[in-house]
This record gives sequence, structure tokens and C-alpha cells, in this order.
Amino acid sequence: MIKILVTGGLGYIGSYFINMLNDYQVTIVDNVMFGQNIKNIFHNKKINFQIGDVNDFSFMKKFYKENDIIIPLAAIVGAPLCDKKPIGAKNTNQISIKKMSEFLSTNQKIIMPVTNSGYGIGETNAFCTEESPLNPISLYGRTKVEAEKIIIQRENSISLRLATVFGVNKYRMRNELMVNNFTYNAVIKKKFELFEPNFRRNFIHIFDVCRAFLYCIENWNNMKSEIYNLGIDDANKTKKELCEILKNKIPDFNFIINNNQKDPDQRDYFVSNEKIRKKGFFNKISLDEGIEELISYYKN
Repeated sequence: MIKILVTGGLGYIGSYFINMLNDYQVTIVDNVMFGQNIKNIFHNKKINFQIGDVNDFSFMKKFYKENDIIIPLAAIVGAPLCDKKPIGAKNTNQISIKKMSEFLSTNQKIIMPVTNSGYGIGETNAFCTEESPLNPISLYGRTKVEAEKIIIQRENSISLRLATVFGVNKYRMRNELMVNNFTYNAVIKKKFELFEPNFRRNFIHIFDVCRAFLYCIENWNNMKSEIYNLGIDDANKTKKELCEILKNKIPDFNFIINNNQKDPDQRDYFVSNEKIRKKGFFNKISLDEGIEELISYYKN
């Protein structure tokens, strides 16, 4: 049976993904930094759970050596948290990936999600492709760009540049992600103050992120040694457009635009996902369906 190591397996993506791995022998390493309750989180009885930190290289070496596929999800995620923890961000997001790569043989496989925030500010009338120049404007983006450089130099690695992830995860919800956050405000607070409404983003549902990991595993020879943008084609939206979608679904939601304040996150780009489409991967959950799911979740 194929052995998979998932670091950060109790995080937002990881805790969703591990319950889709019934056909594999799975090891999870997580430092439980957010105090996650592991009760009832594992549906797969073959999961080996270890509390540990990817920055403890002597601890991690054994797990890197004995698994066939490594999916490094352990990270300090998002620009605000990286700015609060700059040393931890560089160690976890970048240096630990370098050490991991040094421990692995060329026969072992890496599937690593990074962020499309590395594009920084895209051209006004153009989509960012995998060939577009990278110009990360946050510490988070810079550490992920450097980590991608490290793993893509190997023969047996895939990098997935994730659009902004959204969707319900009952095990480890993140309300600060853009679609989740805007929907929370629309449902619970009924009002929202919007900064820099024309900033652009692409989005992807958490279920389709996890499906993409599995698709890479199952189609390895066709996918390996490449970088892929991963988002929904028709979910390239401005922040204002996202608020308007929510307004149509929740009529008593009101948002106001504040033109006098800057968004701390200055990313602004649309993204092309054509490359991964040509490999045969298509998302199953639309932005609209994911928002409906979130509205129901927050109402209940």
C-alpha cells in the first residue's frame, strides 16, 4: 500500500484531505498549534497521528524517509500571521521545505500547495499564467515562492499554486479567508466595509483542492515536475463583485465602500487555470455552490 505523509494534517486543508485517503496508509504530523481537538477527526483507521513540528528535523527525518509521497501542508498561512511571526514563517514555510528535500530520495514524490499570491500585482488586462513573472509583495508570498523553487528543482515534485481557498470544514474552519469572511459578515453581521473594491482574486473550493492532490497522485507521470495554477475559471472576481453576489443571495446584507483606507493585502490579479485543465482536471464545486454552502453553515 502506498504510504503518504501529510504534515499540518490537522489544518484547514489537511483535516479535510485526510478523510479522503481511505485507500492509502497515512501518517500525519501536526504541532496542534491551534489547539485542535482530534476527537472524531479521523475516519480512516489506518492513520498514524504524530504530534510534532516540521522544524524539528531530527524528529521529522524518520517520517520523511519511510513514506512514498509527502504532502507538506504545515505552514504559517496568510500575510497577517506571517507578519506577526516572521521567523516562524521563514522557518516553517521555507527552511523546513529545504531540509525535507535534502532528506528525500529522487524516487519519493512531493505534492506541495503554494499560493498564487506570488503573482503580486498582475497586469490590468491579462491573466497570470504559470509563466508570468513572480513578484510577491508579502512575507507569506515570498516564503512560498522560495519553497516552490526548492521542490520544483527535484525530478519528482508537483507545485499547485492555489487560488484563495474557501468552503466549510467542520473540523478546522477558517473564517478569515476572503469568501468565508465576506459570507460570515453578510450572514451574521449584515454589513461590511469594503476597502479597495476593484482588487481581483481567483477562488477554489477546499474539496477541489483535495481532489487535485488525489488527481496528481493518480496521474503522476502525466503531471510530475510541473507547476499548476489551481482555481475556478469563472471565479476570477473583484472584491466588489463578490459582495454583489452575496447581496443578491442575502438582500438585507449591506456593504459600503471605503475609498480612504488601504487593504493590508495588496494582491491584485486574475489567474488562468488552463494548464491544469489540459491535464484533465476540472473543479466540481462552483463559487456559487460554495457560497450557498457557507450561507447554510453560518445560518446554522
